[in-house]
Amino acid sequence: MSRSKPDISQGSVLIAEDDEAFASATRRYLRFLGYRVVLLGDGEETLRCLLETDHRFDALVLDLLLPGIDGREICRRLRAAGCWVPVVMTTALGELEDRLEGFGCGADDYLVKPFSLEELTLRLRAIVRRGNLQSGVLQAGDLRLDIVTRQCWRGEAELNLTHRESQILEFFLKREGLVVTRSTIGKAVWSEEGEVSENLVDQYIAHLRKKIDRPFGRCDIETVRRVGYRLRASVS
Repeated sequence: MSRSKPDISQGSVLIAEDDEAFASATRRYLRFLGYRVVLLGDGEETLRCLLETDHRFDALVLDLLLPGIDGREICRRLRAAGCWVPVVMTTALGELEDRLEGFGCGADDYLVKPFSLEELTLRLRAIVRRGNLQSGVLQAGDLRLDIVTRQCWRGEAELNLTHRESQILEFFLKREGLVVTRSTIGKAVWSEEGEVSENLVDQYIAHLRKKIDRPFGRCDIETVRRVGYRLRASVS
């Protein structure tokens, strides 16, 4: 296993995994890279940590088959409670239907075991980097959004987005490179209005594309067939 020089304060990660050997190896690797890591082994404890304590995490690595409460139900309860910590779900179940169900209950990404720790790290790095709100500006490539003033730019060109469009863009920027379902977008962006139709989500994304992509000959918001959408990961 090749290891690069550790970075500082990569972010905080909660690992919910009952395979002790795998979980310990993952924790050691992520700590070496500069992440702050908490390790839990069952579903109920994971929910309590996220919903009933002051702990704040930049990402959750969530095993699907946890004892007590499984990963899908954890995702559903987190989203229903308004907790939008990015979730990378891990499982040995790799069929398309399993992945679709994982995305449908609120997971942001899905890794099928066995996977390399380097691959997991790449997914986490994207999640944590895009979710860092200290500067108030989210960025992917030449696309920037100030989440305080709601101003948006493509390169040097300022874009005129509605408030709802900027909310959708903020959601994508925090999850750059990750596949998200229409249902997940709807619950996050229209949280105060309850359930919204997938057609409405499609309409707003079409409007957003007309402003941030088409005038610049870009296609950064990609449609992922049978799943949802993804903001294309920028090349670093």
